[in-house]
Amino acid sequence: MAKKPLGLDSMGIQKTMRFGDYLADAGGQFALNGISGLVGAITYFYTDKVGVAALTAANVLLISKIFDAFTDLIMGKIMDNGKSPKGKCRPWFLRMALPTLIAIVALFTVPKGMSNAGQFIYLLLTNLFASAIVYTAISIPYGSLMVMRTKSIEERSKMGIFRAALGYIIGMIIAILLVPITNLLGPGGIADQAAYIKFAAVVGVIAALLLVILYRKSEERAAAEEKPDDGLPFFQCIGMLFKNKYWVLLLIINLFSSIIYALTSASGTYYAKWILGNDNLIGIMGAVGLIPTFLGFAVVGPMTKKFGIRKTLLISFAIGIAGAAVRVFFPSSFILTLTAGLLPSFATIPMMCLSGTMSSMATDYNDYLYSNKILGMSASAAGFGTKIASGLGGSLIGWILAAVHYDKDAAVASTAVRYGIYGFSIYLPLILLIVMFFLTSRFDLESKYADIMKEVHERKALKAEK
Repeated sequence: MAKKPLGLDSMGIQKTMRFGDYLADAGGQFALNGISGLVGAITYFYTDKVGVAALTAANVLLISKIFDAFTDLIMGKIMDNGKSPKGKCRPWFLRMALPTLIAIVALFTVPKGMSNAGQFIYLLLTNLFASAIVYTAISIPYGSLMVMRTKSIEERSKMGIFRAALGYIIGMIIAILLVPITNLLGPGGIADQAAYIKFAAVVGVIAALLLVILYRKSEERAAAEEKPDDGLPFFQCIGMLFKNKYWVLLLIINLFSSIIYALTSASGTYYAKWILGNDNLIGIMGAVGLIPTFLGFAVVGPMTKKFGIRKTLLISFAIGIAGAAVRVFFPSSFILTLTAGLLPSFATIPMMCLSGTMSSMATDYNDYLYSNKILGMSASAAGFGTKIASGLGGSLIGWILAAVHYDKDAAVASTAVRYGIYGFSIYLPLILLIVMFFLTSRFDLESKYADIMKEVHERKALKAEK
């Protein structure tokens, strides 16, 4: 039986996405957040389960992210030059399914008894494989797929919500269940590591299966009408992107968002263990944290419809700033950790849902400026900065812990350690949210978008007539 044709969106653009398409598309975000979430939480595994020095763990994460950032730029060109009949984006999801499983498990199979140099090399290579190769080979095509899949901003926004929701689910599973489950399965020593490996294997298998489903269900319907970069020189593309003020604003906002995500992903366990007195409390904190999370996903659609993208983000960032500010004065309160402390998490939900839509608008603005979307390079150059930021976020924790002489075997946290944990858990996220609020206030592309796209369409129609 033939499927009922889809209608037009509110701007009169043909819709192309059905409910099953949104679900399949979101599977790619599960795979990406599975990798990034485990990498974000791995500092605690390295320092407290394997016995790696905090400074070593920090340096490994930073070095791998620097390499990771440069591979984003390379991947953008590789994708744009792809010749597969399946499209430029789609084939990469199938190619990376098995490597995703291998990369996730390898992160936790740190051999016992290695020298410090050997341990450093193993940690670096596994992080490079997971982040610089596998994650990058998925994220650049996946980020570009939204533009290639549909022209409808309405559908792109829904794709962003579905992606953020499924990505957040795996992120919260890692944040809430990783430590309690591995503590339950691993009573100590080698058993602790084996428990982490089992957890990673389950995440890896699910991620690989979802990538296969994404490959089978995705279609690059707009691919025939798009010009990725027309063979423009690499540095010319970069220069063009940095003349697009909206792309630059979104780049910086995403950088700071990535730092916040990295900090919050890895800091919760340290906070529960040393400030609140029990690392198993991370499970309670995460469970209660589902309330503002689900609320955020529930309200982002209605808020965007009523206020628009920019105002929705400004309201959410203001709420996050208020929550973080309260914690500055009462950092040791478990009650405020479970209440005001969750407001910054709520503030990040709309950004998760809408950043992809904003990125697609900035890419369309390239078309307005240059008659060229610069698709692959837009995604890869943005990924370059984001990877550096996430590496800094994860490394900041290790550096701060090293600076305050963190001792995992101490009976209680010293004053310096406590303030170090306050720093990466409360103070830094607060500062970054304030800056993100200001930068978002400058992103006024939404109000101009309809007129801009009308002019782009008229230009193309005139050119076609000639």
